[in-house]
Amino acid sequence: MTEPRFAGIAWDSRPVRIEYEWVGEGPRTMVFLHEGLGSRAMWRDFPARLCGALGMRGLVYSRPGYGKSTPRESGERWMPDFMHRQAHEVLPAFLDAAGVKGPVWLYGHSDGGSIALLFAARFPERTAGVIVAAPHIFVEDLSVASIEQTRLAYLGTDLRARLARYHDDVDSAFWGWNDIWLHPPFRGWNIEKEIAAIEAPVLAMQGLDDEYGTMAQVHGIAKSVKHAKVLEIPDCGHSPHRDQPEAVIRAAIEFVR
Repeated sequence: MTEPRFAGIAWDSRPVRIEYEWVGEGPRTMVFLHEGLGSRAMWRDFPARLCGALGMRGLVYSRPGYGKSTPRESGERWMPDFMHRQAHEVLPAFLDAAGVKGPVWLYGHSDGGSIALLFAARFPERTAGVIVAAPHIFVEDLSVASIEQTRLAYLGTDLRARLARYHDDVDSAFWGWNDIWLHPPFRGWNIEKEIAAIEAPVLAMQGLDDEYGTMAQVHGIAKSVKHAKVLEIPDCGHSPHRDQPEAVIRAAIEFVR
């Protein structure tokens, strides 16, 4: 990946800097929304590969708290509506700051998939289509159990050091995500009714070996969204773009074209 650019937005009554980069070329734009521990750099070459196959330009960014974007303030704790706020406040402000005009395609992974769905439901006029991989539309016991294990790995293994390669403030990224997912009130988080407002076509993909969610997530999307297609990917865990990139790209080409 190249060196990032930076866009400034006002959010939560303070200036926030968001790192981003453009990849690929084409008349249409696809915005990439990373997972709960992800960042711009952690996508590696996947956005460029996908956009090259689709003939699109890609906008890849790190949400506030991640990568080289502005970290969480000391003592700041995200609330159960944190993904709603990313979809309804941060993403539209960032698109404006980056000069993005017209409807965009969205590719969201995990938490980023949930944010993509929420954005599409709130802003139909700004959404051309949505591809989500391992998204969450409600909280499952499996997700919570795996996130608890990830917490133990962060405290007791080299996970923190490995993530620190991708985040200027690795504790901001990790604890922002981990604390809210393990916060008891978050167990009631559910967006099934909200995403029924989505008008754009949706491709919902999930690995059959996903350790953070079951097929109930993508099948729930198919029940709620009228133009949704489901793809179950064998031999694939929580990150289809890393585990089965060729299958993801083939499915995206068929879906978009």
